[in-house]
Amino acid sequence: MQLKKGQKLLFIGDSITDCERARPVGEGLFGALGKGYVSLVDAFLQAVYPELGIRVVNMGVSGNNVVDLEKRWQEDVLDQKPDWLSIMIGTNDVWRQYDTPFIQDWHVYPDRYEAGLRALVERTKPLAGGLVLMTPFYLESNKQDAMRRTMDEYGAIVKRVAEEAGALFVDTQAAFDALLKELYSATLAWDRVHPTQAGHAVLARAFLKAVGFDWNKD
Repeated sequence: MQLKKGQKLLFIGDSITDCERARPVGEGLFGALGKGYVSLVDAFLQAVYPELGIRVVNMGVSGNNVVDLEKRWQEDVLDQKPDWLSIMIGTNDVWRQYDTPFIQDWHVYPDRYEAGLRALVERTKPLAGGLVLMTPFYLESNKQDAMRRTMDEYGAIVKRVAEEAGALFVDTQAAFDALLKELYSATLAWDRVHPTQAGHAVLARAFLKAVGFDWNKD
């Protein structure tokens, strides 16, 4: 287990991370961590590793892309002084290219996405002991689907940036692809983007696996 006693773990991203978390800071009681994978990660850490006392914070914001993260990075990440940071961004960077194809101001193309993500990682790496980069995903089993192809391209960018930075890498698309062999995409996300609770469990499991969570710990 790479997380250590008393550390602060912060998650940042878009609506998939947000999931109705508390404002201005998503931590504390009464569903403050939201209804998604962040709350599941917190629950498993408390249940299996209570002695570590890991502090989990959710700073996801619905609708965000990597440009939006840049605008709020100082306040929502650096000022929070996390020991560990998990970034999952890219869904809206890709999605806007398909659901609003004529509004190009809303699109974040691969070169801009990669430059933005790399810059955020470089700003944070000296301050946070651990970094986890999670790919965006699209719950479409047909890899030739146009949006799925683009999402895979952005996932490859995340992998490249993670390798360069020495960060932990979570291939969320691969985790979902395993389920898509058995389940139709709408079973996991009606719009192929926003997961059901089972989908969020897939994300939580993939994250915990990356940080060395021991599911057989007594």
